[in-house]
Amino acid sequence: MRPITEFPPERAAKITTVFADIDDTLTTDGRLPAAAYSALEQLFDAGFHVAPITGRPAGWCDMIARFWPISGVVGENGAFYFAYDAAACKMRRVYFADPATRRENKHKLEHIQTRVLAEVPGCAVSADQPYREADLAIDFCEDVAPLGRKSIDRIKAIFEEEGAVAKISSIHVNGWYGDYDKLSMSRRFTAEVLGFDLDAQKNHVVFCGDSPNDAPMFGFFPNSCGVANVLDFKGQMDAEPNWIAASVGGEGFVEIAKVLLAARKK
Repeated sequence: MRPITEFPPERAAKITTVFADIDDTLTTDGRLPAAAYSALEQLFDAGFHVAPITGRPAGWCDMIARFWPISGVVGENGAFYFAYDAAACKMRRVYFADPATRRENKHKLEHIQTRVLAEVPGCAVSADQPYREADLAIDFCEDVAPLGRKSIDRIKAIFEEEGAVAKISSIHVNGWYGDYDKLSMSRRFTAEVLGFDLDAQKNHVVFCGDSPNDAPMFGFFPNSCGVANVLDFKGQMDAEPNWIAASVGGEGFVEIAKVLLAARKK
């Protein structure tokens, strides 16, 4: 991981698209700082495609797609993308699975929820679970006392014992049924909304993240960036970012945005 201050200006000048995780990447201590939101707006106004790529739920993503200065949002770790057409006053909602499959998966996740709550003391179902459509989020430090690594790994293992996919974020263990992740739905979003092939143009994209569930994105994008708190997971991820900010959370994202905006201005 090299300091973002060493990001080559000639490379930064070729960036057209900025993808970013939300929790602990755009946010700091659970809040969205004004500076981070302003950086999103400045990037969008400067002509960048901007999209949060998050584990947060559909209910939140509907609001984010509608009100934030962005091109769209990928939510629930790749279960869907939402993109709002302001001119037509219409929300575009595209899901990995059809409604019947999502209902079937919900029943299977309810069984996993029962197991996790019984077998891992101190965890809880995430407070945002009522707004989810495709996955189950288990809270290990957002609204509960922080759990140790052994408990977090056990939550993940229970999902996997039941045949589900599970990913660890900075606050939740998210689990779901389906062969998708942040990267797979980002490919679809890019093709269908932004109008380009992500594999062919990945050198023109910056992804910003902070935790293990961002590893598929870190590994795919040559210009992947981490905020400083990604170091909390050093050695625990399948792939790490190539560049890193000096600051944590939203302040780190602002550092990354400034590098891109300066290159665009020149």
